[in-house]
Amino acid sequence: MSHLPHEPEFEQAYKELASTLEDSTLFKKNPQYRTALKVVSVPERVIQFRVVWEDDAGNLQVNRGYRVQFNSALGPYKGGLRFHPSVNLSILKFLGFEQIFKNALTGLSMGGGKGGADFDPKGKSDNEIRKFCEAFMARLCQHIGADTDVPAGDIGVGGREVGYLFGAYRRLRNKWEGVLTGKGLTWGGSLIRPEATGYGLVYYVEEMMKYAGRGSFAGKRVAISGSGNVAQYAALKCMELGAVVVSMSDSRGCLVAGGDGDDARFTPAHIEEIAAVKLARKPLTALSIIGGGGKKSASFRYIEGARPWVHVGRVDVALPCATQNEVSEEEARALVGNGTLIIAEGSNMGCTQAAIDVFEGARKTKGVASIWYAPGKASNCGGVAVSGLEMAQNSQRLAWTREEVDEKLRKIMRDAFENGLSTALEYVDTDTAGGELPSLVAGSNIAGFVKVVEAMAAQGDWWATAPAAGETNGV
Repeated sequence: MSHLPHEPEFEQAYKELASTLEDSTLFKKNPQYRTALKVVSVPERVIQFRVVWEDDAGNLQVNRGYRVQFNSALGPYKGGLRFHPSVNLSILKFLGFEQIFKNALTGLSMGGGKGGADFDPKGKSDNEIRKFCEAFMARLCQHIGADTDVPAGDIGVGGREVGYLFGAYRRLRNKWEGVLTGKGLTWGGSLIRPEATGYGLVYYVEEMMKYAGRGSFAGKRVAISGSGNVAQYAALKCMELGAVVVSMSDSRGCLVAGGDGDDARFTPAHIEEIAAVKLARKPLTALSIIGGGGKKSASFRYIEGARPWVHVGRVDVALPCATQNEVSEEEARALVGNGTLIIAEGSNMGCTQAAIDVFEGARKTKGVASIWYAPGKASNCGGVAVSGLEMAQNSQRLAWTREEVDEKLRKIMRDAFENGLSTALEYVDTDTAGGELPSLVAGSNIAGFVKVVEAMAAQGDWWATAPAAGETNGV
């Protein structure tokens, strides 16, 4: 639709979904779903508002706040809030669009949405962050609620920010309800929630390994990008399962473990220090192992301005856990050339479309020896899944044990994998006799799409009509 503003991130997410639907037999078997694609790609509601607050110097500051309430056919809108200077409607529409189908794959009653502001928490005092959160919630509280829209954290919004936002909502609305997830354990939060996205990612990859006959994590070399919550807990779970983690990164560069021996790997102690550095909003260059106030280790090298994929050498598993489009076509070819077995996104849309094409091309031609790609809407759905479990606990006024939540998370990730797998085998031509692995990106896209649009049809959000002459689908 040429009359719409250019929204590159959203257009990329739409085209990635639409192309996999087109390349499958879905539209041949169900031509009415072309109409559904046109409808589901338009948000139900987009809210934009100004956020006016005062910094510590007494100066008035203004930011743009957003909430994209994309689809509520399966339940209340559900998706995070991102505070980052790069936030705009294109990014939030892409994230909200992905969230619809990701939430569908969890099997829980959650719709899709996303929000945030172009506010940068870095360099701000605790008092300034509190003031901003209160001003932001003063506008957002008119549009959310436990049965309407339940935000959570995302980049720039951690436990501290969720606390300030929840407290502001409670005071403004005179109501204690599960309106946000990611809360503290003493006031309605869930065990395993901070770990959920990283743990769930690893559980999903375990299912991929089992199906493909590629053993377990024990002894596998794992490259991870990012150093935030998802990357930290994915790394810790990989280590727990016996893997060798060889990289982490931040927006300034990547940290790679190299050389021989036990020192050439990240340890839980390293991840603990990374968590402390991130909490203090400092870069990875502040780590002691690369000379940031401690003894520099010869087993690690920091490469400024780089991502890890072309610097880690041979790895068995790659887990992008930083941000969107963090694996390029060139980096994808490097991973394939180095014999990587599995790449699974811990971030949303972590691979460019060109990179996905490389992975999918290798999957089709190399058979049992190929790399196998898992899209973020499936492989990183563990975070929102445990958010859904937190919503359930809030509704029941109960708190489940760590073991109960972890068991439910494992089952959700297993079901998401099996759903994508079986759907791919149903709708995508796959030479299983020749060792070709099913397309998880196609299977996950189709499974999530079908579940959502069938619910929309039952509720009257769209209906089958004969297409007009020359009419095409698109955004």
